[in-house]
Amino acid sequence: MSIATLASHSSLQIFHGAKFEGFRTIAIVLRDRLWFYEQFRHLIDDFVILNNWRELCSPDVVGKLQSLNTILVPHGSYVEYVGLDCAERIEIPIFGLRGLFRVESDQWAKMELLRRAGIPIPRLYGVGDEVHGPVIVKLPGAKGGRGYFIARSGEEVIKGVEERVREGLIKSPRDAIVQEYLIGVTTYFHYFYSPILGRVEILGADIRYETNIDGLRRLPPDVIIEVGLKPTFVVVGNLPLVLRESLLPKVLDYGIKFVEETRRSLPPGVIGPFSLEGVIDDETNIRIFEFSGRIVAGTNLYIGGSPYSYLYWNEPMSMGRRIAREIKMAIERDELDRVVT
Repeated sequence: MSIATLASHSSLQIFHGAKFEGFRTIAIVLRDRLWFYEQFRHLIDDFVILNNWRELCSPDVVGKLQSLNTILVPHGSYVEYVGLDCAERIEIPIFGLRGLFRVESDQWAKMELLRRAGIPIPRLYGVGDEVHGPVIVKLPGAKGGRGYFIARSGEEVIKGVEERVREGLIKSPRDAIVQEYLIGVTTYFHYFYSPILGRVEILGADIRYETNIDGLRRLPPDVIIEVGLKPTFVVVGNLPLVLRESLLPKVLDYGIKFVEETRRSLPPGVIGPFSLEGVIDDETNIRIFEFSGRIVAGTNLYIGGSPYSYLYWNEPMSMGRRIAREIKMAIERDELDRVVT
């Protein structure tokens, strides 16, 4: 059995974890990035080389992956790179919930799923609505925050969205979603749902470091106004975070609610890693403004394990290794169909 993923995003920890658990590993890599991933041959057994990501669903590539008895592990860039059609229809077993890809590609559908789950979310607006207070305008897909912007009026929202249509970042104003701008600590919670063990695990948390919004914090407000700097939200890295223990019951409750809703509306429900992304305010309320149904890049902080993964496993357990451990347990119990779709 082989574990494969696209060579990007969180692939190195996926390969590292798969090797820990005794699997053969396959890097699906762009030709111009091959030289970099060849530096990690101790983690990678085979390379499938592409000229562009859209070649993934070609018969030759799919045939090679099938011949190697492959399970494909999607990460946060998977759909963005290969396109929704290929992501959904590829004839390779996928670790996780294939049916969640389409929901993740639609910001409105994502927020509706969170609402149905009973998870608190920010107030939402459409483009053209009157807004109250600062809002953040977000684009669909895994763009790492590229194109997001802050607005203070409906007119500013319309102007900014039209600019992004002209730039080709979105096709239509309907693709954007406008959310109340939440004040507090922006926190990304890492979860793993195990069908084999029947439990939701909290495996970590992180804070994203973004340019240039984080750099602007070091400038006096009058300088920002004078030179006309505007905040942008392109993610360049992640910072580790250990939460107050009193927050953990609420964090776990949200994770369980998310799993239960996906099981109702998208059976068999989410499998393996997912992330709820929110803001903790000064009264320790948590509202969730985003989710990812796959491994997120913030888990790269914990390749040696997080404080939380040690509480469950008492050994180094990254998210990449946790994925491989779940596959291994499923194979041992002859229940692989419970963790792949």
